[in-house]
Order: sequence, then C-alpha cells, then structure tokens
Amino acid sequence: MSTSQPAETLDAVIVGAGLAGLYMLHKLRALGLSARVFEAGSGIGGTWFWNRYPGARVDIESVQYSYAFDEKLQDEWRWSERYATQAELLRYVDHVADRFDLRRDIVLNTRVESAHYDEARDEYAVRTSRGDALRARFFIMAVGCLSSTNTPKFPGLESFRGAKYHTGNWPQTPPDFTGKRVAVIGTGSSAIQSIPLIAEQAAHLTVFQRTPNYSVPAHNGPMPREVEERVRANYAAFRAEAAQRGFGADFRDNPATAFSVSDAEREAEYEARWAYGGLGFLGAYADLMFDAKANETAAEFLRSKIRSIVKDPATAELLCPKTPVGCKRLCVDTGYYATYNRPNVTLVSVKDAPIERITLNGLVTGGREYEVDCIVFATGFDAMTGSLVRVDIRGRGGRSLREKWEAGPTTYLGVATEGFPNYFMITGPGSPSVLSNMLPSIEHHVNWIARCIDDLRKRGAKRIDARKDAEDAWVVHVNEVAHTSLYPNCNSWYLGSNVPGKPRVFMPYLGVPPYRAKCEEVRRNGYEGFAIT
Repeated sequence: MSTSQPAETLDAVIVGAGLAGLYMLHKLRALGLSARVFEAGSGIGGTWFWNRYPGARVDIESVQYSYAFDEKLQDEWRWSERYATQAELLRYVDHVADRFDLRRDIVLNTRVESAHYDEARDEYAVRTSRGDALRARFFIMAVGCLSSTNTPKFPGLESFRGAKYHTGNWPQTPPDFTGKRVAVIGTGSSAIQSIPLIAEQAAHLTVFQRTPNYSVPAHNGPMPREVEERVRANYAAFRAEAAQRGFGADFRDNPATAFSVSDAEREAEYEARWAYGGLGFLGAYADLMFDAKANETAAEFLRSKIRSIVKDPATAELLCPKTPVGCKRLCVDTGYYATYNRPNVTLVSVKDAPIERITLNGLVTGGREYEVDCIVFATGFDAMTGSLVRVDIRGRGGRSLREKWEAGPTTYLGVATEGFPNYFMITGPGSPSVLSNMLPSIEHHVNWIARCIDDLRKRGAKRIDARKDAEDAWVVHVNEVAHTSLYPNCNSWYLGSNVPGKPRVFMPYLGVPPYRAKCEEVRRNGYEGFAIT
C-alpha cells in the first residue's frame, strides 16, 4: 500500500521570484486563482538578488525602471539616485512584496526541476529540488533573460587555489580585494561597472579582454527632485509615451537622420548626449541602428572619447571597438575608461591569444602565466534561453523544450511555444525583452498572460497552445525585422554567440510599439495563432 501523499493542485506554478514572478503572482491572485512561486535563491529579487557585484546598478533611469500597475505604489516610493543601485532595487522589491503580501506564496531555496504536461488531465506535473510534487493547470517561467551564468570551461579551472567569483552569482558577503592581485575576465556590462571599484581596492588588477565594448558615462548622482516630481506629476502620460518609443523608454529620440544635419550639428548632438549620459545616446539619430555609415559617425565619436580619456595610446586602441555601436548592448559606466590610467591596472587582450588554461596560481595566455590571488568571471550569461531549458519541461508527447530548441528557440510572440499547452514565458525569446526597458516589458507580458488565462476561464476552455504555422511565421518575422538593422552584425549574446555550441539565432524582437500592437491584435481576434480547446 502506497503511503505517498497526493500531489497538491494549484491553478498555476510560477518559477522565479524576481520582478516578473512577483507581479505574475499578484495578477493571478487578483483573478482569484491559486498560485505559488518557487525561487532558487535564499531571497526574492531575481536579477537584483544575484547580481551584487561592486557597482551593480540599473542602466535605465530609476523613474522609468519601476512598476506602473499601482498608483499608490508609484506615489509612495522615492528613488535616491538617478540610476538605482542593486541594494536600493532590492529594497524596492522587498517593499513591493510586503505591500502586496506576496511572501506567503513564495517558496525560497527551491528549484523547480521538472514540469511534465499530462495530456489526459490538461495539467503540468511539477517536481522541485526539495521533493514537492504539484499539479498545475498553468506553468509560467519568470526566470529572467540574464539569469543563467556562463563560465567558460577553461582547462584547469578547478585547480586554482585562490578565490573565484562570477559577477552574476556574487556572494552576499562582499569579498575584500584589499592588497590582492585580481584578474577580471571579460569587459561586458558587469565588468565595466565593477572594474573601477575593484581597482580602488586591489593591489593590482589585470583585465583580460576578448572584445571591447562601447560605454557612455552615467553621470549618476542624487535623484534631482525637480526631475522626479515632473515625471510623477503625470506618470501615466509619461509611461504611455515611453511605450510608443522603439526601446519602450524615454531616450529623447531624435527623428532626424545622421546625415540630414551638418557635421558640426551632428558632433554637437553627440557631445550633448555624452554630457547627459546614459543609453539615450542611441536616440541621437533615428537611423543609427539601421545605417552602417550613420552608425560609424557615432562609433568614431565614442572611440575619440576613449582616446581622449585613456593616456596610453596602445591601451586606448585595445579599448576601441571596431563593431557598430549598439549591436552589442551599450554599457553605462562611472569612471571605466579612466581606470586604465591607474598604475595598478593592466589590460591584456586575449582576442588573438585566448586564455589557454587556469593554473594553481593564476592563468596562462600567450604563453605567459599571470599570477593572481582572485579571479572574477565577468563572462555573462547563457542569455534568453539558458534558464528556460535548464528545467526539464516536457509538452505533448513527452517532447522536451531543450530538444525542441536544439537548433534555436522558436516561440509565438515570445510568450508561448507550440507543443507546450498552458505554458507561458515572461519576456521570452521572440519578444522585445532585452532590447527594451525590461520592467514595462515584464508588466506588458504579465498583463497579457493574466488576461489570456481569465479569457480562457470565461470561455470554459482548458487548453491553449500556439499553432505551428503561427509560430513559424513569427520566427521568420522576428528575423526579418532584425536583419533590417545592424544588430545581427556583431557576435553578441543577443545571438547566443558568447556560449560555445549554442545555435546562432537572433533572439529578441526589435521594436516595442509594433510588438505591443501585434499582441493586442492577437487577443482582439480571439487569440489568433493559438489553438484553444
């Protein structure tokens, strides 16, 4: 006789207690549905729980990187800085969780290991790392686009006797680099934010760079109260206008093209954008991401800034990217380039002489061993798909998501994938996600998913599944739109090219306004492109 307990049944299981998972839980509760969130970390916050590295902060201005779903929440929260730090963002997440009493339906320190679709019962059988067995009508992945860390498999990695850290999985107790010889591998966003602060502590910092990245100054500081109050005075209109911009954020987009003005006017515009700081540099001209010659004017402007800041000409040239600006995510920094003027900082290019191996005392590149006490891996993430396929998700016929996406991710609207009924992804591949202001994109997806579930319930429907023809057409469309731009011209994590063996497929959708219009059209037409049972 079996003594096992029957599986608990819920309306929905949500994976991830970051900004997406918290809001999804709130929306489903508002519909009167039962839901539970499972989170691998020991605390909530997702990206802002794990990414505690020195200098970690948002690269969208704080007044834009916040929830819009509750006016009282907007009214009561005040940001202290123009670009909020990781710690402040985590305080914001905690405030939201407490304000809406979300913690009672969140289970921490628990990974969802599998979710298998039961066709007979139209439910997912879900199992967790702590032995939970649950059944849920809907299975929702809210794991984020940049949450599966990527550490290259360097030979000898385990032999290193010093301390090893990854910027995407930073210890809660900050390491002290005082007096240490530190290696940072990588020069992406997390490296660019952390290198200036690590350099202030370390006896010596050696940065190992494969490909340089463009970065613009943040010019961060205390939040100007007049700016915050001006936005808050008409927050709804401010957000509505931002949603109609290409990236879903107010980058002060200039409708003019780069060559419609004189050289002097163009240079003045770039200078003004540099002086203001932030990702709005890409809004300088409407054709920067679509015309290579226009882009080169912006790229050369940024290269000239690097050369003017970095005193050693050879180091400056190593830091100058040769790719179009923006086709890799533009970075935002505080004192990054000036850090290379410090006598305790060395830049080593590993583009032509890759890191050969990790040793007991350091690492070897170009036949030379660099002895260090600590290695910081700022090597990024298995972006967009890594955390999705890490869970053993199986749909109709027992087919796994990993198997289906073996040649690259295929989705319909970035929110569903054919053959996996009642399965939703928040900001999945095929949606604007990382090419947008993430928080409004999260809210848009959560709202769409919640309305979809509510509409299904009102119709008495048990199952919704993307149709293959609609999914195929969407994948073609995503790639057609991408190839009107310069984005596919770089080996970036947008294409998965930072992970060896990962299929090279452009994953985000370019253009927030047309994407939102398409999602609304699909819903208005009775979930066109979906099969509903």
